[in-house]
Amino acid sequence: MILVTGATGLLGSNLLAKLAGRGQMVKAIRRTGGNLNLAEKTLRRNKLSPQDITWVEADVTDYFSLLEAMKGVEQVYHCAAVVSFNPEAASHMMKVNVSGTANVVNAALESGIKKLCHVSSTAALGRTDESKIMDEESHWQNSRYNSTYAISKYGAEREVWRGIEEGLNAVIVNPSVIIGPGDWKTDSSRIIGQVWKGLHFYPEGGNAFADVRDVADVMIKLMEGPFSKNRYLVLSENKSYLEIFNIAAVAFGKKRPSIKINKFMSAAAWRAEWLRSKITGSSPVVTKEMLRSSARNYSYSNNKIKTELKHDFISVQQAIQDTCKIFLDELNR
Repeated sequence: MILVTGATGLLGSNLLAKLAGRGQMVKAIRRTGGNLNLAEKTLRRNKLSPQDITWVEADVTDYFSLLEAMKGVEQVYHCAAVVSFNPEAASHMMKVNVSGTANVVNAALESGIKKLCHVSSTAALGRTDESKIMDEESHWQNSRYNSTYAISKYGAEREVWRGIEEGLNAVIVNPSVIIGPGDWKTDSSRIIGQVWKGLHFYPEGGNAFADVRDVADVMIKLMEGPFSKNRYLVLSENKSYLEIFNIAAVAFGKKRPSIKINKFMSAAAWRAEWLRSKITGSSPVVTKEMLRSSARNYSYSNNKIKTELKHDFISVQQAIQDTCKIFLDELNR
């Protein structure tokens, strides 16, 4: 039996579909009152049913619910995490990402889990020098460019390394920005939704990107192979945000963004959005952290995963085109 945390998110729901499609027995954690819409859509898109999954109510912040969920389980895929650049979400993000991962690690040790795959992030490598291509040997450095999210994922990864020292058989994946059909309003799939609405502005930075199908495939290969006590960066290509927006714009037949966001525009935007959010009581659409991060270029290497797993990645262009097609299919239903 396999247990998946974060099963209702973009990566978790695609992982469920991959595992269930292989005929494996899967338990998936859902929080009380959690939304299953994305997981259900993803399963049906892969000709599966939500009934193919055993759903259990638990929460990574509740240690004893994790112990209950891990009964009869041999492998755990830990995908659960909060991703936010909103300062007001910082405390909750640290609780879920760091303390929640500590709970998963401790419960796995106590339950005698045979192997755990922890989903970290390239952000956990730290962000300082734009000119350097980062890989698995890159070490964290404190910097004002590290977002609270990055700090939380670094802290979570340390909990897994601690578990490994205590005897846990585990492997860590560090995905880049994940491309796929998720929640068009909240997760990384939001990029696609924004381009569809008509995007005029673009940040000058860039990052690494990976198709969600590749991330799920790599995780399964690492869990089923003789890999342990190691981390692996999972990415297809390094691209500028403008390139990403342009590919999506062409797929949608929309105008490409043409106005680069400068420092003055960035400062004005996050301050205006902060004020709007305070007046309306809603979450800010853009924040200082988000704009600061998107203005810089970060590059990563996938040599290790390609060498050890012989994995061929889906191109970023294909990933975006496929995601845009699913977006249009859902829009037209």
